[in-house]
Amino acid sequence: MATVAARAGVSGQTVSRVVNGSPRVDPQTRARVEAAMAELGYRPHRAARALRTGRSHTLGLVVTTLATVGNSRMLQATAEAAADRGYALTVVTAADGVEAAFARLADQGVDGALVLNEASALVPAATLPPELHLVVVDAPAGAGAAVVHSDHAAGAQAATRHLLDLGHETVHHLAGPAGSFAAAERERGWREALADAGAVPPPVVRGDWSAESGFAAGAALGATAVFCANDQMALGLLRAVAESGRAVPSDVSVVGFDDIPEAANFLPPLTTVRQDFAALAQRAVTALIAAVEGDGTATDRAAPVVVPTRLVERASTAHR
Repeated sequence: MATVAARAGVSGQTVSRVVNGSPRVDPQTRARVEAAMAELGYRPHRAARALRTGRSHTLGLVVTTLATVGNSRMLQATAEAAADRGYALTVVTAADGVEAAFARLADQGVDGALVLNEASALVPAATLPPELHLVVVDAPAGAGAAVVHSDHAAGAQAATRHLLDLGHETVHHLAGPAGSFAAAERERGWREALADAGAVPPPVVRGDWSAESGFAAGAALGATAVFCANDQMALGLLRAVAESGRAVPSDVSVVGFDDIPEAANFLPPLTTVRQDFAALAQRAVTALIAAVEGDGTATDRAAPVVVPTRLVERASTAHR
């Protein structure tokens, strides 16, 4: 580190801050230090650093499943955000509950943990390890930890208003699983948009985030406009509509949620609500690392951090 400091023309403390991912480094100085590290082939020794700091520089991620595209994208974005700050990431599933997941993470010596989506709903009822810093993604305020989530309700409102503005009398909703915070918020936004327009909400049809559940629901929906709680269910719905002899969007307009990379290549390309997974992961990782490194402002659990969403219009919606 002394050699790196001399090459970059900075103090050893500045090199230490760069190595440890501290945000308190000027970007130009950080770039100069990183260039010196690359020239000299310097890599921090994780085990030695753990002995010196008492931290493993490893974060845990608790998730119920990685089969959904949303969770998979959050995993990738979180791993990248953690790596940018000099932290590794270890993943555990909550198949046996979050308490068992936390126990496995404690055995691995992680500094803190993030909990995703459906697993977040299990946190309030769990006995949380007092020594483990925690951030939950997609949970209401009062979840027992710092909270970060997308503005699901606003995105659902935008999707529903878009369909109503196209002349549809009402909008059907293919919702996510019961117990999911994200699904509940998207359903709430859909209901509020219909109420604001004076439209009658049809009965909710519920899926499990999978394309298969979207296909099954599509066979039972005789609608002209459907807002799907995620893009995978919308994909299954598109197939069901096509196999019924109807067409999207001339007979049925369809809107999804997430804006997965494949959404633009659906047939037709899918109108959807974009979640900013990179921003969501950055905010969650930043809050967690700030708590780990002792910034008291990051442990405020009163107000969730809310990341905006936006509607992306494509060819799966049309005027009635």
